[in-house]
Amino acid sequence: MTPVEILDEMGKLFPNARCELAHEDNYQMAVAVVLSAQTTDASVNRVTPALFAKYPDVYALANGSLDEIADCIKSLGLYRNKARSIQGMAKGIVDRFDGKVPDNMRDLTSLPGIGRKCANVILSECFNVPALAVDTHVNRIAKRLGLAKADDSLMDVERKLKRKIPRDRWIQAHHQMIFFGRYLCHAQHPACKQCPFTGICLYLRKKAK
Repeated sequence: MTPVEILDEMGKLFPNARCELAHEDNYQMAVAVVLSAQTTDASVNRVTPALFAKYPDVYALANGSLDEIADCIKSLGLYRNKARSIQGMAKGIVDRFDGKVPDNMRDLTSLPGIGRKCANVILSECFNVPALAVDTHVNRIAKRLGLAKADDSLMDVERKLKRKIPRDRWIQAHHQMIFFGRYLCHAQHPACKQCPFTGICLYLRKKAK
């Protein structure tokens, strides 16, 4: 199967694949993405309503009490580090970008808490810039379906996917691969009986050996 055929099949399985982080503006999206590191979107969505009610914009978050910010997100793993990251990000946006979330990779990745994956999500969701973020799901699926090698770095995976997938499908491909990994091809105990890719799956091939 070609990469496009793979995405078409994923589209049939998950026609409504989309970003599941609840947000109303670019500020909320940026904060939610940073909080989502090493935790689920559902967990983030449980803490952000109270967080955004208390800190409704980037200026409020930049000037807030770090302890109180941490208290708002304490149900998340690494919550103290994440509190420092989102406040540092907010201060950077206020001090260097006139309170507006940057719209390019270089400026985004210069902010605390924002690596390339987070920046790609922000670019695609906030600015509709063609981007393909590689998170744990995308990385796993790309390697299981032979779109990347097992020992490829995240940057290698991103580069290979962008080369193999048409640019106008990058954003949706990211969502489709995430949904496929989140709801069917789990890291442990994937639902192989429901999978249309058993004929090309390297995970199954390795398991059979």
